[in-house]
Amino acid sequence: MKLKKKISILDQHDKFGFWGGKFGGNFVPETLKKPIHDLEILFNKLKNDKKFLSERDKYFKNWVGVPTRFIKLNNLTKFVGGAEIWSKVVSDANGGAHKIYNATVHCLLAKKSGKKIICGDTGAGYAGKMLSMAAKKFGLKCKIFMGVKDIKRQQPNVQAIRRNGAEIIPVYSGSQTLVDAVSECMRFWVANCDTTAMCVGSTVGPNIFVKICGWSTSQISRELKSQIIEEFGTIPNKLKLYNCVGGGSSSFGFWNEFMDYDKKQVEFIGVEAGGPSKSKKHAAPLTYRSKIGILHGAAQYVNQNNEGQIEETESISAGLDYPGVSPLHCFLKDTKRARYTAASDEDALMAFKIVSKYESIRPSLEPSHAFSVAISESKKFSKDTIVIVNSCGDAYKDRKILKKKLGVSL
Repeated sequence: MKLKKKISILDQHDKFGFWGGKFGGNFVPETLKKPIHDLEILFNKLKNDKKFLSERDKYFKNWVGVPTRFIKLNNLTKFVGGAEIWSKVVSDANGGAHKIYNATVHCLLAKKSGKKIICGDTGAGYAGKMLSMAAKKFGLKCKIFMGVKDIKRQQPNVQAIRRNGAEIIPVYSGSQTLVDAVSECMRFWVANCDTTAMCVGSTVGPNIFVKICGWSTSQISRELKSQIIEEFGTIPNKLKLYNCVGGGSSSFGFWNEFMDYDKKQVEFIGVEAGGPSKSKKHAAPLTYRSKIGILHGAAQYVNQNNEGQIEETESISAGLDYPGVSPLHCFLKDTKRARYTAASDEDALMAFKIVSKYESIRPSLEPSHAFSVAISESKKFSKDTIVIVNSCGDAYKDRKILKKKLGVSL
């Protein structure tokens, strides 16, 4: 199945919720079919409702703080040579990352549905932090599921979640990371869906959660498209958009408004977590051709062993440390609209060191993966090529890791 132009990719699924006939779907227990159906009806109604869109835009502007900056990285461009390097600094948003868009929309939907509690998953802590912020803003009780490994390595965001009045439920099962947090969050929602709304932190999960998240984070590319035209007068003939890919929410949001452009003009490059260079473990199912499997209610490319069991991942980046990936990205890979590669832990650390040396932005370890590949490839591009990296999170949450690995104090 080809990507259809002029029709939003979010709506290019069949009646069973599959993109390309094989990615996505709704692999959920019977008890969740009605709550999911109700959420679908509510979202499909509100996403075209002028009053709801006005309310969303009001909070995006006055609370989230849009638009975020679009800046040329002059010093980095001179250091690298080749292409012009720019950044969409999404970490300027309230809370320091792109997760605030999805959290805001989910809390608005929860209020419209009459729910008093909202639960969510988190890895890097950003999805949990943003959901706790939005829940506090809209008067909702909040429960955040987080693996104990991530609780230890992402303390700044853990502390912020608790300051916002949310309850953190530690997850001790499996690898004690994001994949297990999502699983436990979904189990909780199964038992409490009558009173509780669920916010899936990325473009993963059953079809409707993929769509809500993708619709929310598309704010990034709506802004970027206008900013590019304002800066250059048009969309450049050689535009390359680099973004890290874990679950895939920031990258989809970064690319969505450019889907109709030919890939020779606007290329999408997704950078997954290749893990430590001396380890066989990684979080890059698209790069390393993992097989299709079922994870968290959806069919997708996912790391698995010969028996089809989900394999543990390893990455210095908690936000990318996930064995699967959004069905949307699987579809973009199969249609060849996007290109995917991976950066190692060491690559990401070096990219952070370079970017923070030459520029005033401090990308978290997630976008540092994207900066790594962008820096490497920009050397080979002509000077009329425009490279844009989504700096989707700030490094404050990673300060202990950066101090330990690089001796850097933030």
